[in-house]
Formats: sequence, structure tokens, C-alpha cells
Amino acid sequence: MDWKKELNRWKEEENIDGSLKEQLELLDEAELEDAFYKELEFGTGGMRGKLGPGTNRMNVYTVRKAAKGLAEYVKNKKGDSIVIAYDSRYLSETFAVETARVAGAEGVKAYVFSSLRPTPELSFAVRHLGADAGVVITASHNPPEYNGFKVYNEDGGQLPPAEAEKMITLVQKVENELEVDTEEAGTLEENGLLAWVDTDVDEAYLEAVQGIRLSDDIDKDMSIIFTPLHGTAHPLVTDSLKRAGFTNVSLVEAQAEPDPEFSTVASPNPEETQAFTLAMEKGQKTGAELLIATDPDADRVGLAVPGEDGEYRVLNGNQTGALMLDYILSQNEELPDNKIMIKTIVTSEMGRAIASKYGARTLDTLTGFKFIGEKIREFEASGEATFAFGYEESYGYLVSSFVRDKDAVQASLMGAEMAAHWKKKGYTLLEALEELYKEHGYYIEGMDSLKLEGRAGTEKIARIVDSFRETELKKAGGLEVLATEDYQSSERIFADGTKETIHLPKSNVVKFILEEDGWFCLRPSGTEPKLKCYYGVKSGNRERSKELLEALRAEVSEKWHAVN
Repeated sequence: MDWKKELNRWKEEENIDGSLKEQLELLDEAELEDAFYKELEFGTGGMRGKLGPGTNRMNVYTVRKAAKGLAEYVKNKKGDSIVIAYDSRYLSETFAVETARVAGAEGVKAYVFSSLRPTPELSFAVRHLGADAGVVITASHNPPEYNGFKVYNEDGGQLPPAEAEKMITLVQKVENELEVDTEEAGTLEENGLLAWVDTDVDEAYLEAVQGIRLSDDIDKDMSIIFTPLHGTAHPLVTDSLKRAGFTNVSLVEAQAEPDPEFSTVASPNPEETQAFTLAMEKGQKTGAELLIATDPDADRVGLAVPGEDGEYRVLNGNQTGALMLDYILSQNEELPDNKIMIKTIVTSEMGRAIASKYGARTLDTLTGFKFIGEKIREFEASGEATFAFGYEESYGYLVSSFVRDKDAVQASLMGAEMAAHWKKKGYTLLEALEELYKEHGYYIEGMDSLKLEGRAGTEKIARIVDSFRETELKKAGGLEVLATEDYQSSERIFADGTKETIHLPKSNVVKFILEEDGWFCLRPSGTEPKLKCYYGVKSGNRERSKELLEALRAEVSEKWHAVN
């Protein structure tokens, strides 16, 4: 795109939003180029970007353009309705209503939640209401200056690549985002094209959540502290725990109310220990045995428990996933022989070992829960397999498939039940995890990221990935490379030169399989201007695994920083 031409088009528009016009005048040339040099793209989490003026920003006009494409997508599938939810971020409610106004102008009915709701409830509501698509306005755990437009299909799953391409094509056909037709909300209500939804859907969802419970033979008096990190999870998580009989649950009050600035945390991300600071302080005073934190749109959850020294330890996503998988497979005797666990290619191999113990098959997908949701739908249609559990290393878990995305409400309840189960047996979650390590091996993982913003950053990320793709690595971190998996060419190339096809969608990802169950994987983020590198190792003891991981990270990091 000619960014200067696009900038002038916006400046010449007489009726453009006044606040956006004012913001344009405050941007320098580099900021203007970044705001207009491209359109916001759909990644693993839909359309997500910084708030502000420009074709590469989240604003009412780029939202209207996306909404127009979505309405056309629904009509092309002979559909007539969508569901819309939104979180606590800046302009989330505005963007939700604008989406409904555009859909209504196209003759597509919008069911809009009357107040904040979590992403997993949106996924549930699409099928519950018999709608043809869904939208949630959220930027998940991104910083306050971000927002997003995440799209779901009629199954309640995020759009997989083939469907996303169809919608992207329709969005791109919208020639001028500044001239998308809208209709007033009041008129749409009168014409039956806008309906507000509320407690009826909440109740149906909460009843479904209670259905995931596996045991009442647990210590329900276990002391729990919960923080929604200023997001949407507060009512549903606390209600779910109460309905399950947990009697000793308290909130981090300073983080209980929605706040688009997320003012008490550096980042509203339960993957980061700092997000638990206030929960830990309260836990130290009260002797809490479990801390639970959810991200703003309540699709990710983190757990923390006290160690032997009394200090809280935050379990990482792979550890929590391993514990949940082991608990579910050990307690759910109703699962059939064709049960399957689904994880992503950058998630720990420990899950595969645990699943194998219980006779469950493991399936790997690309990063992004939309691929897990897509497989659940396929298996339900074919009967080939029965979904038992799905997870990814980035703190996303799904216990039951009445939702087709990661669900922190389900995971919070299952995490509490699991911790209460182990407490009754005399173990903390850390001690239970240690038993899994002793049984299956010390799987340890890590992740490094490199933030590179703007056009130059995007181009450098591509060069780094290509440099690894084009280099024939023999060793990494002292471990021999057994195979290279190139998900862009769909090829797995073994050290002896033989090849086989990878049957997954094409993606700009390269993964190296190492001896001793080691691996590392480079992947540009689909939702942030970052290059991510994931690492995994395994050995018979913790110290050896730590040494392997440190050596691997050091060598790979040196290689990617050497790329110009």
C-alpha cells in the first residue's frame, strides 16, 4: 500500500471521527507510515492491533470494514445471524455496537451481550443461540493500547485458515472503510435485527460448566484466591466455584472490577508472575492454598501454589496442562477407548507421555486454539475419536467441547477440583507434578521472544525465520538434529535427507527435532509484532534438563541475533 496516499484519503474525508482526526495531527512520519502502510491482518487470534487512526489500527472504520466482510461471509453461507461479545478494553463496547450496526444494515441479525462477557461464553453462545457466526471484541492479554476483532464460525470455533481466507477476501473487497453503511441501533431493534442477550445464556453456560466435574471426594474447604485481572471472568468463575461447593474462595478486590488500563499490573497476562503479585500478597496473609488468575477475556488461566518455603510458585502452561491431563484421564472412567488429547506443536511432549499411559492418542496441531476446535468438530462428525482434553503452552485449556476455544472458566473450576483432590491425598500441585516428572521424565520448556515493530520489524522477522529454514543445522545446544520440520513447505526432512509430508495447514514455522527428545521451534506471532522461539528438552533428572535447556537457548538466541 502507498501509505501516503492512504493517509491523504483519511485526511480528506470530511466526516471522519473528530478524535481520530486529532490523533492524526499528533503522529510523526514514522508513526504515520506504520499506521497506514498495510491493513490489519488476521492471525492466530483474528484481527488485533493498536487503537488509533489508520488502516493498520483498530478504530471504528477498520471494525466496520471487518464487520461488512463478516456480514457478507454469513450471507454467502445462507446464514442470517451473529452473536457479539466484548471485554473491558477501551472502545470494546463501541466496536461491538458498530459491528451490530453494520451487520443490521446488511440484513444480518446481531445478538449482542448487554455487558462484558468472556470469550468462551461467546463460543458457547453461538451454538446455543443457533447463530451463524460470532465476534468477540478483545485483545486478550495484550497491553491497554490494543484491541481486537476475533471471529467465530457457526460451530463456535475460531475461523480456521480456509474459512479465514474467504472472509479476508470479502473484507478486502470493501473498497473504502470510511464509507461502510450502518444503521441506528434503535431502528435495528424495532426491525428485529438487534437483540440484547443476558442471563439466560449465562445460566445455560454455567450449567454446562458444572458438567465437567469429575469428583466430589475432594477437600472443598481448600483456601482459594481468585483474580480476574480487571477483566470479564469475575462473575462466572466465582459462581462456578460456588456451585461446585467450594466454600473458601476470596477475590483480589483491587482487581475485581473491569479496568481498561489494567492499572494494578504491568501486563494482564497470567503467564507472567508479576500478574499474581496482589494475589500472592493476600495469599501470604491468609494462607491460601491455591491462587487463580485469568486474563481479560477469560480464555487463559494461571495457577500458583505455595512451595516448601511458603513462597508461591506459578505453574507454567505446560505444567498445568500436564497435571490437568493426568487428573482428567485418571478420574474420567467414562472416556471410550478412542479418546484423544490435542495439543499444539510448541506444547510440551510430556502430555504425549501422560496420554499414552492412559491409552489416549495424541494429536498435534499448529499454534492457535482454532486448530484444536477445528479437530474437535471433525472428530464429532466422523466418530473417529472422542475429545478428552486440549491445551497449549500459553495457558489455554479446554476440558469439555461445549466450548470450541480455550476456556478459563472451565479450567479454573477443573484446576480447583484437581488441587482439592491432591490436597485430600496429602499433596500440593507442586508435589503431584514432581511425581509426574519422576514417572515420565523431566520435561522442561522455555520460550524467548524478539519484539520488532513496524514494517522493518516484520521484514526482519521473516529474514530470521528464513535463515534457519535455509541453514542445514547438524547440532543445536550440543544435541544432534534428527529432523527439520518446515510447515511452510509441509515437509519433514530427516538428517539422512529423506522426506515426508506434514499434514497440517501451511504456516511460516520451522521446527527442529533433536536427540534426547529435544526440540526448538521458530514462529512469528500471529497477534503481536514478535518472533517467538520455543524450546523443549527431557532427561532423567532436573539438573541435566536445565543444563540442556540453557545450552540450547543460548546457541539458538545467538544465531537469530546474528541475522541482519
